[in-house]
Amino acid sequence: MLNRPAALRRMLLPPNEVSLVESYISGDVDVEGSMEAAAGLADAIGNRLHSPVGVAKLIRLVLRLPGQAADDLNDARFPERARNLGPRHTPVRDAAAVRFHYDVGNNFYKLWLDRRMVYSCAYFHSADDSLDVAQEAKLDLICRKLRLKPGDRLLDIGCGWGGLIMYAAERYGVDATGITLSENQASLARERIDQAGLGERCRVAIRDYRTLTADDGYDKIASVGMIEHVGLSHLPVYFASAFRALKAGGLFLNHGIVSLREARPKSIRDKIFAKLWKADSFIDTYVFPDGKLTASADVIAAAEASGFEVRDVESLREHYAMTLRHWVRSLDEKSREAIGIVGNHTYRVWKLYMAGSAHAFATAGINVIQTLLAKPDAAGRSNLPLTRDDIYDGLATNL
Repeated sequence: MLNRPAALRRMLLPPNEVSLVESYISGDVDVEGSMEAAAGLADAIGNRLHSPVGVAKLIRLVLRLPGQAADDLNDARFPERARNLGPRHTPVRDAAAVRFHYDVGNNFYKLWLDRRMVYSCAYFHSADDSLDVAQEAKLDLICRKLRLKPGDRLLDIGCGWGGLIMYAAERYGVDATGITLSENQASLARERIDQAGLGERCRVAIRDYRTLTADDGYDKIASVGMIEHVGLSHLPVYFASAFRALKAGGLFLNHGIVSLREARPKSIRDKIFAKLWKADSFIDTYVFPDGKLTASADVIAAAEASGFEVRDVESLREHYAMTLRHWVRSLDEKSREAIGIVGNHTYRVWKLYMAGSAHAFATAGINVIQTLLAKPDAAGRSNLPLTRDDIYDGLATNL
C-alpha cells in the first residue's frame, strides 16, 4: 500500500535493495498480509534486474512517476543507519558493530525471544513445539554434541544473554564462561546468572575472541551465531584463537549462518548485478554492520587449516525459518510495546529483516550449520564415540 504520491518512484529509483527497504522503513509503503511473502516479491524484482534491458525499461518507467521533495532525500530521515569508520574487523570497529546490533535494548529483545533469551535458531521436533521448548532442545543438542560432563570448563564465544552457559551449568554441571563485546548483554546476563543462583559456576566477560590464549585451557568451546560477525578474511584468526584456547582432546562446536548463493559460480552479469542491486546492503546498513556470510566450504577450510578435525556437520536450515516466523509473529503481537521502546523505524527494520531472513532460509538462499570440531591429542585421539547415537537418543524427551 502506497502512502505518498512519490512512494513508488522512491521505492524503485535507484533500482536497488536499499531503495526498496527504505521505502518501507520510512512509511512510504505498508505491507498488508505476509511480510515474508513481500520479501519474496522483492527477491523477484531483484532477479528481473539481472537483465540490462530490464533495468533500462524500469528506469524509463520510474522516471515518469511523481517525484519527491528535496527534503525527503535527506539521510537524516534514517538515523538508524550504521556509520562505522576505519578498517573493517579491527577490535574497535567490531565492538562498535556488535553494540549497534545488540544494544538496541534488552527490553526490545525480551518482547519476542523465548524465556531464556536465545537469539539463534531453535531445534524443532515438531511444528507444534513452542519456541521455549524448541530453544531448550537446541541448547541440549549443543551440550550433547560437546559431550559435556560435570566439571568441564566450557567457553561460549559470543554468549549473548547467557542462555547456553546457564543451561549447561544447570543441566550438565559444567563451569561456564561467556564472552561478548556488548555491555548491555553482559549486564543482563550477569543479572540473570545471579537470579538463578549460578554465580559460582557461570560468569560473563567483555572480551574479544582474538585475546584468547593457551593459558585459558577450556575443555569445550561453543560459538553460536557469532561467526557471521567475523568476516571471510578473519576466519583463520577466529579458528586459530579457538584452537589455541582449547585443550588437546577438546571439542569446539561452531553454529553459524552460511551463504548458499556465495558458494555458487557467478557470471560477470551476476557480479555486475550484485554491485548495482547493492545486495546485502540493507543488512549491512541497518542490522549487522560488517556482517558477511561466507560459504560453508570456506568455514570448514579455515577450521581445518587451524588444526581442527571436522567430526560432524548438520544443517538446520528449516529450523531457522521456523524460528524466525515465531519471532516475527511475537514482534507483531507486541508491536505497540516494541515501537514504544525503539521507535517505528527500528521496529520496521527488524520486522523486515527477520521476515526477509525467513524467506531466505525457506528458499535455500542461506543455511545454518553446526560443525563439531575436534582438537586431537598428541596421539591423535578425539575421545569421541564411534557413532552419533548418544547425541540423539532421548533428545526429544530429555527436556
